Amino acid sequence: MNSKGNDMGGSPVPKESQSQNRTLNSKVAGMGSISSKDMIFRADMIDLKTLDMQLEKHLSRVWSKSIENQRPKDVWEIDLSKLEIIRLVAQGTYGTVYRGTYDNQDVAVKVLDWGEEGLATTAETAALRASFRQEVAVWHKLDHPNVTKFVGASMGATNLKIPMDEQNSFPSRACCVVVEFVPGGTLKQYLIRFCRRKLSFREVIKLALELSRGLSYLHSKKIVHRDVKTENMLMTSDYAVKIADFGVARVEAQNPRDMTGETGTLGYMAPEVLEGKPYNRRCDVYSFGICLWEIYCCDMPYADLSFADVSSAVVRQNLRPSIPRCCPSSLANVMKKCWDANPAKRPEMHEVVKMLEAIDTSRGGGMISPDDTSCLCFRPFGKVRGP
Repeated sequence: MNSKGNDMGGSPVPKESQSQNRTLNSKVAGMGSISSKDMIFRADMIDLKTLDMQLEKHLSRVWSKSIENQRPKDVWEIDLSKLEIIRLVAQGTYGTVYRGTYDNQDVAVKVLDWGEEGLATTAETAALRASFRQEVAVWHKLDHPNVTKFVGASMGATNLKIPMDEQNSFPSRACCVVVEFVPGGTLKQYLIRFCRRKLSFREVIKLALELSRGLSYLHSKKIVHRDVKTENMLMTSDYAVKIADFGVARVEAQNPRDMTGETGTLGYMAPEVLEGKPYNRRCDVYSFGICLWEIYCCDMPYADLSFADVSSAVVRQNLRPSIPRCCPSSLANVMKKCWDANPAKRPEMHEVVKMLEAIDTSRGGGMISPDDTSCLCFRPFGKVRGP
């Protein structure tokens, strides 16, 4: 009985037995393939608790995958075997963006992290997945030349083809959204290229119209972008604007009180959003007004102020970017109406489209002569503007 007890780890194993075990193990290692019935295990060396935890996790994953496979596929769900990640493009607050291909089409892949396993409750994960499914179902139906084309999405990323050098940065539990790849960079990058010589007034109105038409379309579908800024607008190869990055966008709530909290980017956020008050799609109109100023000036709003100073002054002192004197009054009026402190006084985006369409760009808006490309407001910095 004692010898059996020793073999099962009841008392320390003698040194000669340890030596025999090492010799046996080395022989087994050198035998190549060996059937499981011939293998010898030390029971005292097995961590049963760890094995039990690993088995439970494995069974949980298998069960979840089985349930997911049994569920009918939504029309927007893609075949991950056709999606391939090429390289990392950008990392942001609301996910990581990769460039890839889907069924031989160039795409951008936004990966959203469900969170580490065990940190979120089953109810929290289920709520997040339900919200994701609801929002993606809306994006799937969008079709507008100034909105990035939605390709599809996946509730999981288990079978995703990921390059070896990208695997460490890829979340273990993720879902992904796939959209068309827009090659021209962001609108902000485009404007930076004209920070000295500025855009022609005709080009300003063209860009503003494309952005406003895209936002008007989203609002007509009851969608609020909530993070309208030039960094979230992409440029095509022929310099058209497409709205992108719907990371915080959502279907507009029937009750405005259901949409609260500071969502967006400081400098572009409406006063009601900064104060945490209920808001609606008019917050996008405010942000568009800031973008309109940025498109005309090819400059950064509030460049000399900290984010904290901007937030406080926007709410308490009605601070807005300074409109250059050379800016045509027709365009300046649109800016002022869009960033009115009172959301109810801001125009709807379809009204903004009509105001921009009514502006005459043939003579620089009526304030800049086609023969005089200099702009007095920007002359100290060697900047010029044409019609």
